[in-house]
Amino acid sequence: MLVRLSIRDIVLIDALDLDFEAGLTTLTGETGAGKSILLDAFMLALGGRGDAALVRAGCEQGQVTAAFDLPIDHPAHLAARECGLTTADELVLRRVQAADGRTRAFVNDQPATAQALRAIGATLVEIHCQHDDRALVDPTAHRDLVDAHGGLGAQLNDVRERYGAWRAAVRALAEEDARVAKARADADYLRHAHDEMTKLAPQADEEASLAERRQFMQRAEKVATDLRDALEAFATEAAPGPQIAQTARRLERRLAQAPQLLEPPARALAQAIDALGLAEQALEQALAETAFDPAELERVEERLFALRGAARKYQVSVDALPKLAEKFAADIAALDASEARLTQLEKTRVATKAAFDAAANVLSTARRKAAQKLDALVDAELKPLRLEGAHFMTQVTSDPDAPGAEGIDRVEFWVQTNPGSRPGPLTKVASGGELARFMLALKVVLADRGSAPTLVFDEIDTGVGGAVADAIGQRLARLAGGAQVLAVTHAPQVAARAGRHLRISKNAPAKAGKDKRVATRVAILAEAERREEIARMLSGAAITDEARAAAARLLEGAG
Repeated sequence: MLVRLSIRDIVLIDALDLDFEAGLTTLTGETGAGKSILLDAFMLALGGRGDAALVRAGCEQGQVTAAFDLPIDHPAHLAARECGLTTADELVLRRVQAADGRTRAFVNDQPATAQALRAIGATLVEIHCQHDDRALVDPTAHRDLVDAHGGLGAQLNDVRERYGAWRAAVRALAEEDARVAKARADADYLRHAHDEMTKLAPQADEEASLAERRQFMQRAEKVATDLRDALEAFATEAAPGPQIAQTARRLERRLAQAPQLLEPPARALAQAIDALGLAEQALEQALAETAFDPAELERVEERLFALRGAARKYQVSVDALPKLAEKFAADIAALDASEARLTQLEKTRVATKAAFDAAANVLSTARRKAAQKLDALVDAELKPLRLEGAHFMTQVTSDPDAPGAEGIDRVEFWVQTNPGSRPGPLTKVASGGELARFMLALKVVLADRGSAPTLVFDEIDTGVGGAVADAIGQRLARLAGGAQVLAVTHAPQVAARAGRHLRISKNAPAKAGKDKRVATRVAILAEAERREEIARMLSGAAITDEARAAAARLLEGAG
């Protein structure tokens, strides 16, 4: 709740420090005393629109500080963290308004933006007045209020989860469909390329082995003639072998006559004969190895040409063809799998949409029941607020073709202000005073449904008096049982219901010096002062004994 409000140099306020308590606090004072200025300053601290005109004349800047005491799990802490700010149990919002129009914002002395103040302030304070009640203007808020009244949080969360699952399925299907569509556009080319590579069946390092084999066969044709000529030299009459063998035999016959002389040449001749034999065998072996099928050379060359042609076609090296073939095969498999996945994703989309529709219909039914109960409870509050012939009605319009995270319903508050009149949207049919009283009835009915910890009511009793004003006071007091309520009022019946009474007035500034400008003051009234203020509200400028007696009766009756 709000525990402290400090204002410096805002319009008529030079320096003001106020402490606040739980329960109902009323602010009263004569017209023009500065009640609206106090509220404008408070709204500035909550992120309201800045204006250079708010700065007190002759000052360079004004400043407003609002301090709140909150449990650690209050939504304001989450809102602050989402804005990148750290918080403690006490949350202090400060706004500095410069005379040149610029503003600065702080949260617990951390620089912040006005948007951050607004986001945090929206969780801390609700301000209601005759001409500014956003909860009643925005149909989205109407739906939230019905859900809060009906305790439909679990159903709403279920719908939100199912909506998220459905939208995720729709996105996944769209993304996969786009991928498949692109793959389909290239499918003919891909399948042709895959078939071609399957038939070609390139192997790793195949080009090098084929090129080496082709080069060998081409060279073998050239050396085969030389090998045959060499072998023919061993077969002619002039071949050295027979002559050497004949010479060796003659020496062997003479070997016994002169062994020491003939043994070395005989041994050398024997070795020469062996060497010639080995040479002839090597020539025969080499000639045999040069023999190949000419068709093999043709096959090797055709294979090389096919591989190199495919490499040029697909703009890769021959060595990269095996991996390219694998890629084409994988792409074909992926395309087939994508078709199957597309079918599965479509089934998921249909299933998640059906689940959302079912949950949304359950929520819609629950909303209609909650709306009927809300209508009855609000109607029961209208008669004491001088809206005897009025009826409150919640219009729940379902449109399955326009689903959202909150379901399929559009909720709007309608009223019939008089018997026989045409019902219509609350903000279009009700006058300013009626709107404020409808709002008060709603707030009383929804008092235990998650209101902000501080509620501010600005002159919602304007134009009413007597029993109606007393009924307003009773309801504000009831609201104060569960939230801090601040009420700016002109009705003595409302002021009498307060646990704390502040009087706003204008007088000369307390500080001495040349500055004699009028300043707004706020006084916390003791019991006697409070009775005198209520008497003034009853009788006007001249306070009579009858007014004082009436004020005493009001205070006694309210107590």
